[in-house]
Amino acid sequence: MIKNLYNIYLQHPEICIDTRKINQNCLFFALKGPNFNANEFAIQALEKGASHAIVDEEKYVLDDRYILVDDCLKTLQELSNYHRKQLNCKILGITGTNGKTTSKELCLQVLKQKFKTIATTGNLNNHIGVPLSLLSIRTDTEFAIIEMGANHIGEIEFLCSLAEPDCGVITNVGKAHLEGFGSLEGVLQTKTELYRYLAKNNAPVFIKDNHQILIEKIPSNCPTISYGQLNNSSCNIRYKEAQPFVKVAVDDVEIQSQLIGDYNFDNIALSIAVGMEFGIGIKDIKQAIESYVPTNNRSQLIKTDSNTILLDAYNANPMSIEKAIHNLANIEHPNKVMILGDMFELGEETNKEHINIINHCLNSGITDVRFVGGIFNALNKTTYEAYENTNTLIEQLKKQRITDAFILIKGSRGMKLEQIVEYL
Repeated sequence: MIKNLYNIYLQHPEICIDTRKINQNCLFFALKGPNFNANEFAIQALEKGASHAIVDEEKYVLDDRYILVDDCLKTLQELSNYHRKQLNCKILGITGTNGKTTSKELCLQVLKQKFKTIATTGNLNNHIGVPLSLLSIRTDTEFAIIEMGANHIGEIEFLCSLAEPDCGVITNVGKAHLEGFGSLEGVLQTKTELYRYLAKNNAPVFIKDNHQILIEKIPSNCPTISYGQLNNSSCNIRYKEAQPFVKVAVDDVEIQSQLIGDYNFDNIALSIAVGMEFGIGIKDIKQAIESYVPTNNRSQLIKTDSNTILLDAYNANPMSIEKAIHNLANIEHPNKVMILGDMFELGEETNKEHINIINHCLNSGITDVRFVGGIFNALNKTTYEAYENTNTLIEQLKKQRITDAFILIKGSRGMKLEQIVEYL
């Protein structure tokens, strides 16, 4: 069945799972969700131009343009792995608590200097997104970067079985999605499923030279490529500064990135190591990194008439907020402000982790801190200001403007903190 479907895919190599985004001659997979059954929309997909609709309920099969399978999601996953087995390109698998997307984008820019390269688009990094990413790889692609996310144990192992990466990296491990993982140990167990897959296939791991907790989890038979500031690293990269943009050096070549925050050193160092491992010259690596500009609320530097804003409102967890606080404390500016939003999906650790962040703020030396969200608002016992939600803060900013400040804005995506930028 998969082989026959694959022959159809080769003639129509574009997959769609949303009838609002149908392109001519694509294949529509009728996936089911908690609140919808896309089998019901298969006819719409065909009317809008899809060549075939893959469905898993016989009553929706109306003519030979419909392909009936047992389970649409499972079929999509099996098709993606079948396609992966036909490809000649190398695949770099990236996972981790923080830095996955920035690392992916930097590695893409670097690898493009030599190879025909593609990478996961947007947030397509789960049990649906990875198959879609794999099926977007063309036969002439030489390198693909597949981002793999997880929110429960066993997920990275499964995604590796689909993507079959030739090499991989775990950017770091921290407290995120604890509702699904249960604990930091659960996060570590899940992320290092990538190491165990690579070890079985004698495939190399890229590892930051001082990530001891991860180094200890690499199987002894797994090849490693270390990178960082230690002299015994496979790829030695020196951190220079972040005021606020990160500057690094490799031998006598300095690389001035457009990434803000010393925490981005790890992401930059990884992309340099990947480039050097696959034969890309340092001058080409330098050009690739220096030309990369982050978007989508990820560490964006915004200059308004009144302030300089570091907008990092795409996501937040304890590790990423701690790093952001540390980075702001090290930036040279006479008037620093932190606006921090609630962190989500921390389960039983929610209160504890928010209190830890409040304590980090107290120890940072930064006196103007504003918390946003019901969790911070309930737990804040300090002199810092706290607001129930983003709209409440906006109303306050309308009355009392912040001026001449360097402002960090960071919180979970659901807080929508980017809305406050126009009032700063």
